[in-house]
Amino acid sequence: MTTFTLKETIQLPESAFEITEHLGFSKVESAKWAWLEIAGAVLSHYVVDRHARLDGLLHWFYQDLGFCARESYFSVEAADLGACVTTRQGNSTTLATVLMLLAKQLDLNLEPLLLPGTTVLCSRIDDEVCYIDPLTGDRLNRHQLHALVRGELGNGAPFKPSYLKPASLKRLISRMIHELKAGSIVSHQFEPAMECCNLLLQWHEDDLNLNRERAFIAQQLGCISVAAADLKHFVDNSPHDPVIELVKMQLKELKEEQEVYH
Repeated sequence: MTTFTLKETIQLPESAFEITEHLGFSKVESAKWAWLEIAGAVLSHYVVDRHARLDGLLHWFYQDLGFCARESYFSVEAADLGACVTTRQGNSTTLATVLMLLAKQLDLNLEPLLLPGTTVLCSRIDDEVCYIDPLTGDRLNRHQLHALVRGELGNGAPFKPSYLKPASLKRLISRMIHELKAGSIVSHQFEPAMECCNLLLQWHEDDLNLNRERAFIAQQLGCISVAAADLKHFVDNSPHDPVIELVKMQLKELKEEQEVYH
């Protein structure tokens, strides 16, 4: 895979399209055409009243265009913004991104909130705040947001105020790459999964869990020295992590394994 540098300045949807093409998934060109077609058509829903404008956008997006959750929800295709735009199916992050970008065309501000395991949108019109489920377009209240968090983290999980902080574009793209990585691992596509780790480490070089994950993927690819180096980096830099003894055992086993060259 050719080297690819994540830019500090992000443009959506272009940056996401370029990343998925680099990973060997959807093509930039077809994604761009599909996006331009939808982005051009949304302007006919520009009405004076902003509440009516938002309602019109949601009806058009889900009913007329038929955007919806992809059945294979944890797949690469669901996490690929290009595939989401061309097939009109995605996961909460890709659907939220498309809807957010379309809202921007209508001078509406939909902000992405990255809850554990799911992405939702927050709309602020005058003093009215509402939360939108990007999978369906339904409104969500705070109690339902907390239920989503508990569903992901367990019944005792608190609802942290930080969950309601809008995500930057960089954090949104990072979540997309994490979800592309997870989809790649599920479908045993370890090379793009490895590249997702490499991309994420460009922006989050201090995230030692990425080194642990990359070690697992490298081992699947038979790159034992790469895996060992990543695990050693983890051991050296997080001596008090609860999983450190397990990682030391993994490292010992790796050193006993024979390197397989590709």
